[in-house]
Amino acid sequence: MSANRANAPYYFVPGPSRHPITASFGLLMTGAGAAGWVNGQPWAPYLCGLGLLWFLFVLKSWFGDAISESEGGMYGKNIDLSFRWSMGWFIFSEVMFFAAFFGALFYARTIAMPWLGDLNNKILWPDFAAVWPNTGPAGVVESFQTMGPWPIPTINTALLLMSGLTLTWAHHALLAGKRSQLIQGLSLTILLGAVFMCFQVYEYMHAYSELNLKLTSGIYGSTFFLLTGFHGFHVTMGAIMLAVVLVRVLKGHFTPDHHFAFEGAAWYWHFVDVVWLFLYVVVYWL
Repeated sequence: MSANRANAPYYFVPGPSRHPITASFGLLMTGAGAAGWVNGQPWAPYLCGLGLLWFLFVLKSWFGDAISESEGGMYGKNIDLSFRWSMGWFIFSEVMFFAAFFGALFYARTIAMPWLGDLNNKILWPDFAAVWPNTGPAGVVESFQTMGPWPIPTINTALLLMSGLTLTWAHHALLAGKRSQLIQGLSLTILLGAVFMCFQVYEYMHAYSELNLKLTSGIYGSTFFLLTGFHGFHVTMGAIMLAVVLVRVLKGHFTPDHHFAFEGAAWYWHFVDVVWLFLYVVVYWL
């Protein structure tokens, strides 16, 4: 493999591919289905599920092509650098994505709430109290309880912090050529991510059934479920990426000098960890 990589072209340019347009079509179906699902359309869950399966199938084919090209010695140093820049910009776009939702929460709490509680708005909404969390004027939103930091969010924080440690352990094992420790570290990281998601699902069930906290529970419910829900989606995607890396490790892929797929997935996972720490403090504590 190393000999093939030494003879790699200066910059490998793949041929035309159908993967971008087919992946976009899957995302379109997933987004349309999710929007309809939130609005109670009976067909929407099926469209959302079909779109998600479509998208995952395309990703499998796309990743397979990239892996074949990499293992075939087509990727040299310039391609590796391109992948690093691409992953860096992708994570930056994800930072902006979450910044928008954190910004919405900040705006609602520190700007909109005091403005809605001033004397001018007292004429329209005399019963409105400018406090956070807020249920809005009386009779507009059903009463609900907020989600505190204990115990599930704190347990999930510990799980993600431990997953960051196990992933770092796996990375050091890869650099040292200790493949058994690499497999153990990756497996533990994926397991911790799966347990995190199980607790997240349980938290949502608890919120809906016992706290009456829903997506329709005013601005608090909207920001809570958008932030935690999208973070959970990113944890799921990160776990899938790490699972693909684990399968490749079991097949004998990666060397201490050539393992960007592992590094890219690790960058993404650590980013997800950092987002959760901000979310844990801002959403559950403050």
